[in-house]
Amino acid sequence: MNAILDIFRDLGSGLSRLTERWIPDSWVVCMILTAFTMIVAILGPHVGVEETVLAWGAGVWGLLELAMQFTIAMVAAHACVASRPIFNLLDKLAGLPNPEKPVQAVLLACAFSLVTSYFNWAICLVACALFVPFLCRRNPHADIRLLIAGCFLGLGTIWHGGLSGSAPLLLATPGNPLLEPASGPPIVQALIPVTETLFAPFNLAYMVVIALVGTIATAALHPKRGNAQTLTEEQVEAIMPRPPEVPEHSSAPAAILERSRLWILLAIVLIGYPLGHAMYHDGFGNTWTINAYNSVFLLVALALHGRPDTFVNACKEGVGAAWGIILQFPFYAGIFGIMNETELGEWLTQFFANTATQETFPLVVYVYACITNLFVPSAGSKWLIEAPYLIPAGQELGVSVKTVVLAYMYGDSTTNLIQPFFAIPILAVTRLKFGDMVGYTFLVAAVCFVVTCIAMLIIPAGL
Repeated sequence: MNAILDIFRDLGSGLSRLTERWIPDSWVVCMILTAFTMIVAILGPHVGVEETVLAWGAGVWGLLELAMQFTIAMVAAHACVASRPIFNLLDKLAGLPNPEKPVQAVLLACAFSLVTSYFNWAICLVACALFVPFLCRRNPHADIRLLIAGCFLGLGTIWHGGLSGSAPLLLATPGNPLLEPASGPPIVQALIPVTETLFAPFNLAYMVVIALVGTIATAALHPKRGNAQTLTEEQVEAIMPRPPEVPEHSSAPAAILERSRLWILLAIVLIGYPLGHAMYHDGFGNTWTINAYNSVFLLVALALHGRPDTFVNACKEGVGAAWGIILQFPFYAGIFGIMNETELGEWLTQFFANTATQETFPLVVYVYACITNLFVPSAGSKWLIEAPYLIPAGQELGVSVKTVVLAYMYGDSTTNLIQPFFAIPILAVTRLKFGDMVGYTFLVAAVCFVVTCIAMLIIPAGL
């Protein structure tokens, strides 16, 4: 058994070296995908070069609203985590496991990641990165690589099936680009509430199973005591985060206004009352959209800080984490324009419809989403690129939009475990390299892949 595990670890390390050597910055990947899409449009359905370029230009500003929504999601998540109550909570949680039983710390890391990723993918990224140092300080015998793998688990298993799932939230949001594209016919004919996707019985059952499978696989990989890779006390102290600083008091009128809690209360009422009113009258399923999701986490961030000055400072820091969304979304929108403005979308629809059956199409979508996620680590924008041909191909085979989106969601999650982009925050805090952990996360991803392939063969085509 040890020999088999060693082989898998070596394979994972080799994959990590390959991706770190050959996969460039995410914006460059976006441009490579743009060029690839244009070439396929020209060589496949024989779209003219000028028509392809004009179609890209017609779509480039079509996702500005969506880009702003995703930026707010990242900023609000960072503001939630960068509050003193959350810092104190992380320290208390890290002390729950028995320090002499390091597997308990790994299990806690998995549970923390699963819970935070279900509620908010961005909070999971930030909070888990900050949680690892606390775990290391309180559990000195736990393997740092497995702690990181555990904190990474939620993004590779259940996040897209949770409350912040990009694809189902887009389908539930009025005026979304799939329902009302800037040009061309709509991809979907009506809004699909989250009660029919995120809260579908199949999705809920799948998340329970995949969470258990991933947790067991991660904990089982912890080396015996004496073989674990741990950090010294000096290394732990060097990576320990510090609680947010409260600005110095000043008697100047402007400073008094900046720390007045009145503005926090006003913002909470202005955001919270319309949201509560909508949920009461329209129901949760018809209200839980990207905008409602962002409103909730803005409310939480406001309540956690309680003061305008600390809240604003936390949001300023959060903008730095959202730069990739701000920069890349217009370019992904251009790709969406090529799909929707030319015959490329229809051509790809026929390609997928001809390579699968009704029974195998969910599996094809899942594997395809796994592969593309390695190159385009942006679930929302990637869904807008792929939905214009995956959804029609599925409908042609008798596979519902709901089944297609679930298959896409699961594929978009699994390979996050071996995607360097999402590891950036946690590796920046721990000062390790992606190759240090990917041998373990690759094994967990392989197990989850096999389980999900089975699930895709039994998922109902007409959810």
